[in-house]
Amino acid sequence: MSGHELSGSRDRRATLALLVAMWLWGSSFVALKIAFVDLDPLFVIFARMAIALACFVPLWRWIRPRKRLTGRDIRWLIILVLFEPCLYFVFEALALERTSASQAGMISALLPLMVAVGAWAFLRERISRRTSLGFVLAVIGALWLSLSGESNHHAPAPLMGNLLELAAMMAATAYTLLVKHLTSRVSAWFITAWQALAGTLFFGTGLILFPSHWPASLSALPGGLLGNESLWAVLYLGIAVSLGAYGLFNWAISRVPANQASAFVNLLPLFAAVQAFMVLGETFTPIQMVAASLVLAGVWISQDSRTDQVSDEDAVIAAPSTSAASLSREGGR
Repeated sequence: MSGHELSGSRDRRATLALLVAMWLWGSSFVALKIAFVDLDPLFVIFARMAIALACFVPLWRWIRPRKRLTGRDIRWLIILVLFEPCLYFVFEALALERTSASQAGMISALLPLMVAVGAWAFLRERISRRTSLGFVLAVIGALWLSLSGESNHHAPAPLMGNLLELAAMMAATAYTLLVKHLTSRVSAWFITAWQALAGTLFFGTGLILFPSHWPASLSALPGGLLGNESLWAVLYLGIAVSLGAYGLFNWAISRVPANQASAFVNLLPLFAAVQAFMVLGETFTPIQMVAASLVLAGVWISQDSRTDQVSDEDAVIAAPSTSAASLSREGGR
């Protein structure tokens, strides 16, 4: 097999891995809605973090820092986990109690653009007029989507839920900028494991302080311990999303340029909406479909083709859209 054929084979495998990773991330919104049916959000997030942490324990040998962490590194790591998973999951759990999985997934499409603007404001990164235009259109679409939301059993308070999801994206933006700073010192896998540990301690402490959020008896849930859909959803979130999606993404991005991988993140809201329709029966109203299309159009317009000229090594450092795509998914949605 020639070098060209081998490279093409690697690209096809990486493309498949990225598609599966985006599908799994999109499914996390649906899984959370299912988990919240029988389980308290605080318990769901704690259990998800604990399952992910348990999966990381046998991998510690390969993901531990190769360099001694400084006091400054530790301070930044603590600030990072305050934004995510702590604030991020608090806002997202509250959001998904009030809005639909498909609308929350659409709001999440703003994350790459918010990171680009944040990188411009705080890191002095270049942001093109095209990216700025896309950001404005996407924000208008997200606000329109939220204001046009109708209350139903999937979204009892869509406006408040979408605003809380937007707050979650703001926490994720701050987290992403910190990841960008820290990945020069520690690996993304270590940061993910550190998040799982911090999330387990944070939400576990919450369960100790507020024991009423702990289920009285897991075996007494509808369907029992092995037949309850909410428990299976929590297990799915801990393994398939926190490990599977991130593992596939990390593997793929090591084999294709980061700016190519960034385009796949824009499939996330579409996949979330499709799965919410397939599993939960959620639908958009005609007005919401127009608003959602405006969000997707803004995200598409924001993709500055000039980032393709950036080298693979510099892509994560210099290109706002690449930073958003490659880093916003490293830490555990």
